[in-house]
Amino acid sequence: MVDRLTFKSHYSRAGRLVSWAVSLLGAVLAVVLLNAALPAGAQYPGQIKPEGKDKAPVLRAVAVLEWTGAEGKPKKSRLVPITVFDGEQFHDGGIYLARPQPMALAGEVEYELKKTGKSIGLFDVESAGQEQNEWVGYGKWRPMPPPKPSAPKPMALVDETYDNGPVLHRKHPAAGTVGKTGSKDSDEPTLHGNDSGDDASSSAPAPDPDRPTLHKAKGSSSDAGTAPEDPDRPTLNKDPGTAKKGEDLGYVESMPGVTDPDRPQLKRGKSEGSGPAVTPNLMGLPPDLQQTVAVSDARNLPEHPWIFHWANPEDELRMKAALEVAARTALGLDAPLAPSTPKTKSAHARKQLTLPPEPAPLDDEQFHVFELAYGAGATLVFSAHTDAPPQEQKFVTLIAQPDFYGGLQILLKSVADFKHLDDAPRMRLVDAVDADADNRGELLFEVRGATERHFTLYRVLRGQAEPIFSSGSASIVPHGD
Repeated sequence: MVDRLTFKSHYSRAGRLVSWAVSLLGAVLAVVLLNAALPAGAQYPGQIKPEGKDKAPVLRAVAVLEWTGAEGKPKKSRLVPITVFDGEQFHDGGIYLARPQPMALAGEVEYELKKTGKSIGLFDVESAGQEQNEWVGYGKWRPMPPPKPSAPKPMALVDETYDNGPVLHRKHPAAGTVGKTGSKDSDEPTLHGNDSGDDASSSAPAPDPDRPTLHKAKGSSSDAGTAPEDPDRPTLNKDPGTAKKGEDLGYVESMPGVTDPDRPQLKRGKSEGSGPAVTPNLMGLPPDLQQTVAVSDARNLPEHPWIFHWANPEDELRMKAALEVAARTALGLDAPLAPSTPKTKSAHARKQLTLPPEPAPLDDEQFHVFELAYGAGATLVFSAHTDAPPQEQKFVTLIAQPDFYGGLQILLKSVADFKHLDDAPRMRLVDAVDADADNRGELLFEVRGATERHFTLYRVLRGQAEPIFSSGSASIVPHGD
């Protein structure tokens, strides 16, 4: 009995396996036959393309305008391309679609100059060239055009009558006057006839003795209808050569050579002695170099200022003081601990020894606070260097944000010294910029070493500051070489 049940169980299991295999084989054969029946164009190509023509991406270029002199009227200037965003990824603006100059520096490309998100002018690219293996653009800084005046609102016409149609108001006659219609209150215009009592045929007005009249010339026949020729009547001749000398006739003839040297002349094109237009070039990195962000986009996007407004002005001062402490610590400028004071000293001497020492000075402090998204908190950027000769200076750059407890959270710390700039270059903030048109600002830094430099975009998000793009390196020419 046990053997039979076991055999039956095995037999049932084997039957189920055979049935499953048959079903699987049938499904495979059905798929093969279906693919064979379908035409080649209906098979899945591996990539689905949207219907219609592919639209060209809207590009957004970011550059840095460097200049010397006054803002708006630079003595020398150059435009350094940084990125070109095609809607999906960043490209190096210095080599993107170079033919041979990059697309970001093509002629007549217009950039909008911005400072903390606000437009301060326009820059039109007129030419491009290479400086130390880096493409730069030259052009003109133009002021922002004045805003267009808003169209005046149409004046509403108030109708005093009960309907909306136009009303013509007539002048009412004086009291006691009666028109020919016989109605005193009639506003209709009236036609006054001749009061002499004549019929309608004689209702024409009497001739005016002072009225000018046209008289026919003497000797003219009434039936011809044409006046005889007047010898004093001016005539128009088609051919000036046929005109008699002395006749009052206007004509034009070529002028002989004029020997007056002061006579002005009009020429097409440029004057021979003016020469080609020269654009002032900016070479090297002079001490008075200034930088600002430049953005070129085919779309007319609204401005987005990145300025953060403090609810309490004292918080800004407190955050700056905390960043100065963090910067001194990063530069190794913390004062040493005061030695223990012996008890044998006098009270005045002990007080002098226990006073905290003056903090080490910091030179060229730069403190910026940004609101990189609407409703976001403050993002702090602080940079400075030690008060020392140039060959012994140390540099620090900090990116930080306030924490929930009012403290300071350091997101990025960069420390460099002059002797090792090639190994650890210094970071110089240019400004905040919306590089990919997502309505969120990124921080653009110039990363400068001893012999090379490049630009890097940092995105601050969820308590982290991470680099998202770095441009190609360019050689540095010391100022004056």
